[in-house]
Amino acid sequence: MPYVIKRYSNRKLYDTQESRYVTLEDIEEMIRAGKEISVVDAATGEDLTSVTLAQIILENERNRRAALPSAFLHQLIKHGEAWQDFAQKTMKSSLEGVVVSQRELDRVFRDWASRAGWGPPSPRAERREEATPENDLRDEIAQLRQKVKLLEERLEKRE
Repeated sequence: MPYVIKRYSNRKLYDTQESRYVTLEDIEEMIRAGKEISVVDAATGEDLTSVTLAQIILENERNRRAALPSAFLHQLIKHGEAWQDFAQKTMKSSLEGVVVSQRELDRVFRDWASRAGWGPPSPRAERREEATPENDLRDEIAQLRQKVKLLEERLEKRE
């Protein structure tokens, strides 16, 4: 649940969870500490989060002198919504790439562990097939069959 910061008409920012007034620097520190912030207009309830975050970035820009290249800022203003769409698509694509890489890393680790004798043998370790959803599914089914077989053997021993 995001921290709710109310912005009053006199531009003061009030942290409702801590019951205290805060500055843009305080909000920046909260975000760096991992807190999700939501800024709303105290009178209307309008969401001012994006505006406030942009203000923090601009204050940092002013203090650090040219942290963001002027050419980048020109393009951002010039292309507005198209730039936002591009950024959203790029981030989505990057996150999907991370998920795919994570799955591939997990598969490689399972194969490595099975070859090291730390887990059930992986069918792919012997076949060296391409990573495809079908092959991953086959591997998972083979592993499940192996587990069922081991459970059946344990049950038989108990009886």
